[in-house]
Amino acid sequence: MLLQSKNAIVTGGSLGIGTAICLDLAKNGANVALNYRKHADEAEAIAKQIQEMGQKSMAIKADVSSFADAQGMVDKVVAEWGNVDILVCNAGINWDGVIWKMTEEQWDTVQNIDLKGYFNYIRAVAPLFREQKSGRIVNLTSINGMRGKFGQSNYSAAKAGIIGLTKTVARELGNKGVTVNAVAPGLIMTDMMAKMPEEAKQASLNETVLKRLGEPDDVASLISFLASDLARHITGEVIKVDGGQYI
Repeated sequence: MLLQSKNAIVTGGSLGIGTAICLDLAKNGANVALNYRKHADEAEAIAKQIQEMGQKSMAIKADVSSFADAQGMVDKVVAEWGNVDILVCNAGINWDGVIWKMTEEQWDTVQNIDLKGYFNYIRAVAPLFREQKSGRIVNLTSINGMRGKFGQSNYSAAKAGIIGLTKTVARELGNKGVTVNAVAPGLIMTDMMAKMPEEAKQASLNETVLKRLGEPDDVASLISFLASDLARHITGEVIKVDGGQYI
């Protein structure tokens, strides 16, 4: 297995793409710790499913926007499992609005979760990865962080920030054997996205060259690859998983 006995942390692992990431990492041999803020039952169910696959797992209540919570989660994983090998930053929200109507709360909330949340966890694992001279960080961004999206200035700005964060940390940690990459999905059909108006889904479908919308597993399998030694010479990259939605 690609990730035999590796210890992974996944933020936002209780729903959608995050769930697929957790299960794919476990399928490839990793132990997986996932956080939750509100969805305790869902997170515990995923942890139980991973344990039934033969891997260790724990669900930890932690607000990704809290510096202290992020450090506390990393400390707990190290205390229980000895170390961390993989960090996948996935937790994020949308709170859309055109710029002339967007509130300060909308802006700050999205930045604190979608961008600061990534900093909090990367900051927490960086000393560990430097000391052990190894580690894999994979950050979920979006094609909308590369091209912008009408009505999503807060979200697109945060996702663009993740790209800059990824490239900078790749430079800072590279000499310690740590790789840092970003994955940029297009529209992925999670339960939440399935509730989108049909015309919105069709518009996204029409943008793709493959004429299909992505599934969570399309993203998860790439993340497991980037977290493995097969990707040991790949760092600072932003890889789109969008069916050619943005070329």
